[in-house]
Amino acid sequence: MASITRFDPFNELVDDLFKGFLVRPVSYDGRGEALPRMKVDVSEKNGAYLVTAELAGVRKDDIQVTVDGAQVTLAAETKREREVAEDERVLHTERTFGKASRSFTLPQEIDEAKVEAKFRDGVLELTLPKKAAAARKQISIQ
Repeated sequence: MASITRFDPFNELVDDLFKGFLVRPVSYDGRGEALPRMKVDVSEKNGAYLVTAELAGVRKDDIQVTVDGAQVTLAAETKREREVAEDERVLHTERTFGKASRSFTLPQEIDEAKVEAKFRDGVLELTLPKKAAAARKQISIQ
């Protein structure tokens, strides 16, 4: 028997709106433009977490990665490279500029000394090795 689901094109939009009010503040820069949102993929392979983040239009120098235990924070800033001249009138623009950040907690702590980061073609790739778990010690009772 086939599973039937109801098509609701506004479900994701409304869910994201309410998530903004209940979970995180809505990003707004005051000019009516929403700030860019980072898209992140996280996977696990060979004792490490692999994080891939899309950061189109961001320079390598404008990216910050912070690791604190199992918490990872990515921050980036997209800057407007060109100012509008006095005799120029902008008819339409879809590119957004500003700061964006993303934090998430992984299931296990990260070995901060072995973290690797690569940035090419607008994609940030992080290799976050897991910290070795401390060996359990049996305690003798006297």
